[in-house]
Parts: sequence; C-alpha cells; structure tokens
Amino acid sequence: MIRSMSTAVNTMNQLQHQIDNIGNNLSNSATNGYKSNETNFQELLYQQFTNDKADTAQRQTPVGIRYGVGAMLGSAQMNWKVGYLQMTGRDLDFALTEPKQYFNLLMPGEGGEQTVYTRAGNFYISPVDGGNVMLVNGEGYPVADSAGQPITFADNVKGYTMLPGGVLEVTQNDGTTDRIQMGVTTLERPNLMTRLSSTDFALPANLADLGVTAADVLTEMNGAARNRIGMENQKLEASNVNYEKEMTDLINVQRSYQFNARTVTLADQMLGLINSIR
Repeated sequence: MIRSMSTAVNTMNQLQHQIDNIGNNLSNSATNGYKSNETNFQELLYQQFTNDKADTAQRQTPVGIRYGVGAMLGSAQMNWKVGYLQMTGRDLDFALTEPKQYFNLLMPGEGGEQTVYTRAGNFYISPVDGGNVMLVNGEGYPVADSAGQPITFADNVKGYTMLPGGVLEVTQNDGTTDRIQMGVTTLERPNLMTRLSSTDFALPANLADLGVTAADVLTEMNGAARNRIGMENQKLEASNVNYEKEMTDLINVQRSYQFNARTVTLADQMLGLINSIR
C-alpha cells in the first residue's frame, strides 16, 4: 500500500472521533450543567530523511524532510468554565456559581452505593415513608447533604430558600423552618474523573494506577470551606458549549476529512496506473 494512503486513513479515523466529539457537544448545548469536551491533534511517529551533504543552503528549518504517518487526537480535556445562569423561578432549581464545585448525588454502583457529582441542579421531591419527602434529581437519585445522607424533610412544605454557604432553608406550613447543609464537593483535578453521563461524574476505579488518592482529586466543602460555596436557587446553569466555535471546528474537521479522502483517492489511482503497466 502506498504510504500516503495509510497516513491519510490513520488521520481520517481520528478526524471521525473529532466529529463525534463535536456532535456530542452540540447535542448537549441545551443540557443544564453540561461541560464541553475539547480535543487537540498530536503528530504520530515520523521518519526523518536527511541529505545534509547535498543541501548546503542557509536555512532556519531542520535539514531534510520528515515523513509522518498521520495525526491522532490527544486526551480530551473538559472545559470547566461556568455557563451562564438561566432564571427559572422554580424553588427547587439550584445553580452553582463557582467553577469545579459539584452537587453530591447517591447512586448504586458495583460495590454498593457511591457518590456521584453533578452541576445539573434541577431537583424534585419524591415521597418516602413516614410522611416525608426526599430531594432527588431528574432520574430519581437522592441528593446528599454534607454528611453524605439523603436530604429528607416533612411533606408539608411551604417554600424553599437558599442561604449563603449552600444551606437550604425549608419552611413548613406552620411557619417552622429546617436548615439543611447541602453536600458540595470541589473537583480539584476534574480531568481525572470518569464521566458517567452528560452531566454526572464519579471517581475513577483505577486511582491507585493513576498514582493519586481521592483526597488529591476532590475536596469536601466542610467547615470554613462552606463560605466559598456559591449557590443560587430559582436558577439553572446552562451548558458552556460555544455553539459558534463548535460549528467552526466542525467545518474545519470536515474540510480536513475531505482532503484526506482525496489523498486516498489519488493514491488508489496511482496504484491503478502501476498495476496497468505491462
């Protein structure tokens, strides 16, 4: 096979992954709390051809030429910038205003219940035993408090207010109030997290292989750290996908894909000419 053909095919496979990533970002542009993925291309191994004896001209570039075997996508990086806040007027909609801070959810895992982290703050109430209700997300998973327990309170709720420091004040019909410290965690090294869905993240299972501990990756917002929690209710954080940038990147990737496809076509035509020689 002509080397230029294999080089173009290698690059086309990686370009397809880039197109898939852009498509995923665009499809989640209206998903509350979604963080976009950003990827960059890296050069694969190349071969250096040097003819320094024949090339005596003054030059600023390396002597000879480099013949590569294509390009590949580097590791995907999350864009952790805070999306703009949308006013909803709904008491159980909450938005975190500081980057890398996440709500805590309780989900079943392979080893039992696990804590999952999300920026999507559209919560609901679900009835539980004893005339109480539990705060859950849209999929029905419990929202955890600062002690890692599901948030529950009496069913006769009149209103909800978010106090500074991430304290949820629940007002009952009789005027009494309950104050609940919501569980919030800061992801210190968010790119090490495992993405479970478009908005949910969990600790990776191979922490030991990565040479880090859970304490290196995340920090629980307890004690004095609660003063740094930024949270507002009746608002939701929108996706931080830059629609214009994604569309521009998509056009560029499609053009690159077309160029490499044309390279494969030309290489195939060259092989056809060689095979037709008698």
